[in-house]
Amino acid sequence: MTVKNGRRWNHNIHYHPRILRAVPDGARRALDVGCGEGMLARELRRTVPHVTGIDLDAGSIDQGRAYGDDVDYVLGDFLSHPFEPASFDVVASVAALHHMDAATGLARMRDLLRPGGVLAVVGLARNSMPRDLPRILAAIAVGTVHRARKGHWHHPSPVVWPPPVTYPEMRALAAELLPGSRYRRHVLWRYSIVWRKPRD
Repeated sequence: MTVKNGRRWNHNIHYHPRILRAVPDGARRALDVGCGEGMLARELRRTVPHVTGIDLDAGSIDQGRAYGDDVDYVLGDFLSHPFEPASFDVVASVAALHHMDAATGLARMRDLLRPGGVLAVVGLARNSMPRDLPRILAAIAVGTVHRARKGHWHHPSPVVWPPPVTYPEMRALAAELLPGSRYRRHVLWRYSIVWRKPRD
């Protein structure tokens, strides 16, 4: 585990700003799905008064709680935990959707949002060879430069590899389940989805 200049960096953390920029003005309640030890949840708490992080990994939740902040860390299954429907202004998730059925997970996130709320996801998907070879080579090159400059922090959460869903499949799911969402594929092995729930 390498941390340079006192700051953590890895491929997931690199895209946290995309999540944070999506937080709507006036948001009061946020949910971090697959929060791990809570780094994103704590970043959300800087602007959102009430933040809940949920994860299935007990060790990660214990680490989050050890920070002594006022994030509400929940050990449990996001898909079955009894959250109230339409109870969050922000639902965020980084590198967690591939740990569950993607369609079920996206639908659950959508249903937990209040009208006007924002869903922001950064996820992993599976490359398709040989079509994705240029993207893979670009990711290796860019990632190598970032690690040399910033180090690389290894998160304590369980790993699922390879992701079960491809990038085109994720784009199609987002279009189907979250009409009008913004899907983008990023260079460092990630995609993002940002969607605002209609108010009608």
